[in-house]
Amino acid sequence: MNFGYLKLYIDGSLKDAKSHKRYDIFCPASEEKISEVAWADELDAEAALIAAEKGFKHWSMLSLEDRTTWILKLRDEILKNQELLRNAIMYEMGKTYAETLEDIESLSDSLEWYCDAIKNLKGENLADYENTHSHKMIYQPVGVVVAYLAWNFPLLNIGFKLGPALASGCSIIIKPSELSPVSAYLLGRIMHEINFPPGVVNILSGSPEKIGKTLTKSKIPKAITMIGSTSTGRKIIAESTTSIKRLSLELGGNAPFIVFEDADLKAALDLAIAIKFGNCGQICVAANRFFIHKKVYNKFLNSYILRVKDLKIGFGKEQNPNMGPLINASARDRMVELLEDAIHHGGKIIIGGKVPKEKEKGYWFEPTVLTNLTSKMKLFKQEIFGPIAPFMSFETDDQVLKMANNTDYGLASYIFTQNDKRIAKFSVDLEFGEVHVNGVKYAIYLPHGGIKNSGLGHDCSQLALNDYLIKKRVSIAN
Repeated sequence: MNFGYLKLYIDGSLKDAKSHKRYDIFCPASEEKISEVAWADELDAEAALIAAEKGFKHWSMLSLEDRTTWILKLRDEILKNQELLRNAIMYEMGKTYAETLEDIESLSDSLEWYCDAIKNLKGENLADYENTHSHKMIYQPVGVVVAYLAWNFPLLNIGFKLGPALASGCSIIIKPSELSPVSAYLLGRIMHEINFPPGVVNILSGSPEKIGKTLTKSKIPKAITMIGSTSTGRKIIAESTTSIKRLSLELGGNAPFIVFEDADLKAALDLAIAIKFGNCGQICVAANRFFIHKKVYNKFLNSYILRVKDLKIGFGKEQNPNMGPLINASARDRMVELLEDAIHHGGKIIIGGKVPKEKEKGYWFEPTVLTNLTSKMKLFKQEIFGPIAPFMSFETDDQVLKMANNTDYGLASYIFTQNDKRIAKFSVDLEFGEVHVNGVKYAIYLPHGGIKNSGLGHDCSQLALNDYLIKKRVSIAN
């Protein structure tokens, strides 16, 4: 499938890059060219900033009713074009077709949910203890927002930012990853076709160094939000200091997956497979380190291996695979390096660990299980972002809590136990922004965010609106 040439979306129009530069996009499953996109540079970024500034002045003055009408119109058009968008995601990053549904649903849900959430946001009356004034808090949109997005959930990530930004009355510049810009550019085309108000949403991709610096250092944006690596987050923080900007950063993770001796093993196994090999392990909340109590270690590990053997890797709707390829050659090579390091430190590959022989093209890697995990391994310290499941056993609660927290990251964590006292303790003592107990739940109305080196602020839920709204106190003398 080829999606043709796709243009930037700036100021309500589809545009070539000012340099006329184009960038080829290849499918990671086949290495075949699937599109070329207009490749933005500093001049295009500056044009987007000017457009967004103008768009904000218009959009912020619209009534909430009018904004809602436009937002829901966009949502409806996205749903009408979901087959095109799902295919784009599948081809640009190799995700299974079934998994692309989450992107569409998250984007659609966000646009609809935040329209309702903003309606329900009411100004707060404040007490005056001397009865000399009346006070209230009111909300206003912060201004122009820049959103840097990761490649692994191209439209889900857009949804997390677009819904609250538009509902709040902000304009936004979306910079999708250069690894998966096709679906974002198609979204721009959809917005152009419905004559969405110009400048409110702008979409461009290009060299992160060139357009990233231009957007981040500009004094026009009042907020910068991103989903990506911790190293990129640090760079954005450093470059944003030309003015005081709000920052919301969802960064890397190193999630522990803890199974105690009293766990429902089937439930734990189901999630342990899904949360590790979904999207080929390229998920910020993926289980990174498996800690299994020694009393159930062998039973759990053997069952897990059997499940892994049943996983089908492949590409396309017809094949209906469980797992696709990695995003590029660098990601695949990194899996090899991580395993070499693990073996050097005593790790043992039980299953997988290789590039499939039958896959001559594409960036494939077998679903892999490794035992004898230790804290000396890179697998323990770094976000894997791939289909490697490292295992180690533990004996005591204190032991596993210390190992789980032994990381600079703090995004998601998972525990399986029936012990209420243990649940209470680990809910408090696990140093992660999310603690999932005996299952997992993600939804647009539930907060998503990390601590430590995993970020600042929240995506999803009412809390996300804090990044897009100014809270202003109004005091009136009696």
